[in-house]
Amino acid sequence: MSVTVCRKAHFNAAHRLCNPGWDDAENEKTFGVCSNPNYHGHNYDLIVKVTGEVNPGTGFVIDMNILKGIIEETIIKRYDHKNLNVDVEDFKNTNPTAENIAVAIWNLLRAKIDENLGLKIVLYETERNFVEYAGE
Repeated sequence: MSVTVCRKAHFNAAHRLCNPGWDDAENEKTFGVCSNPNYHGHNYDLIVKVTGEVNPGTGFVIDMNILKGIIEETIIKRYDHKNLNVDVEDFKNTNPTAENIAVAIWNLLRAKIDENLGLKIVLYETERNFVEYAGE
């Protein structure tokens, strides 16, 4: 019996969408107000989905307290109240779009969660804009 369990987390972060090889006019044309040289911020909602067989002894796919701790230590401490472009090594050479943030989060969590379990990330940048990534 395969079941998906979900844990929701939240972090606040600033970023600027830009291609450093482009001038400000080209960045503004492509990224609009999100290319503001002084950055802007989001209140991100993160949903981590873990899929696997239910352990007959515990009744868990994964212990949610353990999952909570992994998310806190691996993601929240790394990204919360940070400028993603400046403070986070993951985006020193990568544009911190929602897509790229989701991939980075998936990679960080994949290293901490049993490889026999499926992993999917849903990242809400706004209430209406979100991305999903499952390592595909």
